[in-house]
Amino acid sequence: MKLALACLTAAALCAPPVWAEYLIPLRTIRAKAIVNAEDLALKKGEILGALSNPAAVVGQEARVALYAGRPLRAGDIGPPAIIERNDLVTLTFRQGGLTIAAEGRALGRGAAGEAVRVMNLNSRTTVTGRIAADGSVEVN
Repeated sequence: MKLALACLTAAALCAPPVWAEYLIPLRTIRAKAIVNAEDLALKKGEILGALSNPAAVVGQEARVALYAGRPLRAGDIGPPAIIERNDLVTLTFRQGGLTIAAEGRALGRGAAGEAVRVMNLNSRTTVTGRIAADGSVEVN
């Protein structure tokens, strides 16, 4: 039994590594740019944490500069921002049947579902809220 286990372990250690494919950009992509299908290529190799599905990357926004030939990682991309810094946005507060809306100025940029700081233009106070799909900011 020990001999069979030893042979199995030795065979596993001597076996060639299994190669996978990972995504690389074909050109340098600047931060805040949208990634297109023609910007990407698959490369053979094994890189821990590298992305391998082009469908998950195409249409996403580069969060940092993506350099040609370097593997793409999950933190390098994200959904496109729908609010830019200094944009005028609608602040919405909902509680039960009550809805209050006010005008605010975004102090950061972000995509739907992300938190962003906004200055209420009437009271000049800064609040943090979640960006809605329509570009408004929901505060609690």
